[in-house]
Amino acid sequence: MELEFLGTGAGVPAKHRNVSSLALKLLDERNSIWLFDCGEGTQMQILRTNIKPRKIEKIFITHLHGDHIFGLPGLLSSRSFQGGEEPVEIYGPAGLENYVRTSLQVTKTHLTYPLEFIELEEGVILKDKQFTVEAMLFDHGIESFGFRVTEADHEGTLQVEKLAALDIPAGPVYGKLKQGQTVTLKDGRVINGKDFVGENKKGRIVTIFGDTRFTTKSSKFAKDSDVIVHESTFNKNEAKLAKAYFHSTTQQAATIAKEAQAKQLYLTHISARYLAKEAKELELEAQEVFADTIVVKDFDTFEVPFP
Repeated sequence: MELEFLGTGAGVPAKHRNVSSLALKLLDERNSIWLFDCGEGTQMQILRTNIKPRKIEKIFITHLHGDHIFGLPGLLSSRSFQGGEEPVEIYGPAGLENYVRTSLQVTKTHLTYPLEFIELEEGVILKDKQFTVEAMLFDHGIESFGFRVTEADHEGTLQVEKLAALDIPAGPVYGKLKQGQTVTLKDGRVINGKDFVGENKKGRIVTIFGDTRFTTKSSKFAKDSDVIVHESTFNKNEAKLAKAYFHSTTQQAATIAKEAQAKQLYLTHISARYLAKEAKELELEAQEVFADTIVVKDFDTFEVPFP
């Protein structure tokens, strides 16, 4: 599981930062990629990565401001030309389906695969054997959601070395032991599978916020996250501006991570007025509150570690 930041800027594209888009790469887990937001130029950013658009399985849109959705019709169109045949699920606020389908209709774009739109409401929006995704509405002047992605716990692995040391031959018996069954070997030995299966590995939690003011419910939503991705449009001295424009400051985001007892905070949605030196200052002031903070750049990639 990896996070790759395709666009980390706020509002409009800049030379050093494109607008919002984030890939959650689940290639080992399910051979697919989930995309969070799709600002203008996202498909151009993808060309500079090893991401294959046909691997994009689900797209989650936090809100309908242009810097988060203007790249979506183009990406969906190009996916058809790049071998995409599998369906794509698109989760987003009311109005997103109308925007996308109108764009495709007006441009006479034919897709080689079906689209399924899921209109967001608060609560669990997706649940399968591997992942649960919850959505919560935050404070941005228009509907703006955050997403909490919780991975199911991984079953313990079969301790093959211990079995080999006891001269237990590989074969169908290993499958039964992996399931925790008790088996009787040909030589009469009785083996309890539970003695040869390691402990379950706790699944990971990634919480991704859309644009939002600082809210008290944010830290509860992100509780115990291994990774939080949060916007940081303003510096610590601009709290009044942040509130007026429905955004957050560096230290407000850091406070959420601290209260949530998260392990890592990635700050994104950085204003173009912050260049390399100024962006480092944003990072340092956030670290005053929460040490494990990084202000991300376009194409930064981070593994999401197990707890």
